[in-house]
Amino acid sequence: MARESRDSRGPRDRGDKRPSDREAGDELIEKLVSINRVAKVVKGGRRFGFAALVVTGDGRGRVGYGSGKAREVPEAIRKATEQAKRSMIRVPLREGRTLHHDIMGHFGAGKVQLRSAAQGTGIIAGGPMRAIFEALGVQDVVAKSIGTSNPHNMIKATFEALRIIEGPRAVAARRGKRVADIIGATTNKRDGGVEVVEAANG
Repeated sequence: MARESRDSRGPRDRGDKRPSDREAGDELIEKLVSINRVAKVVKGGRRFGFAALVVTGDGRGRVGYGSGKAREVPEAIRKATEQAKRSMIRVPLREGRTLHHDIMGHFGAGKVQLRSAAQGTGIIAGGPMRAIFEALGVQDVVAKSIGTSNPHNMIKATFEALRIIEGPRAVAARRGKRVADIIGATTNKRDGGVEVVEAANG
């Protein structure tokens, strides 16, 4: 009986560790962008399946996207999520809330324009792009899609733009200067009783 009790404790102990692993994985933010029904024509007729597009991020500057196909919706989402986790990139954020500078992204027929915004602006972006910024952890941004509304092209164009973004440290290291020289000194001016703050963002 004692051996049986030990054997029964073993699986329970192993089972107790699984929730912690799940909690660690639950830190990622998963956004289902789109899911389409696709058909494959075979000899006996048409065979239907599903294609899912998922965006995953940690809310602290890392984000990725993936697509998956399967006969069932949950399996397609699982495949897309795994691919998104493997393809995550890190994007430098200013003050942890917005982009460092404006940028254009292009992929296929999709063109996107991303602009940094002041605090309190919120996420002004459409569908697929909004999912990316929410998973990335951006709080203030203005984005515009120019051209196609295909979610795949919009997401790929947005990621092309995010890959180009550089923070002040990266720019300073490349130019051999200090971060203060890149950002510039903040100056306060008075113009008609209104305080104007100027700063160059690199």
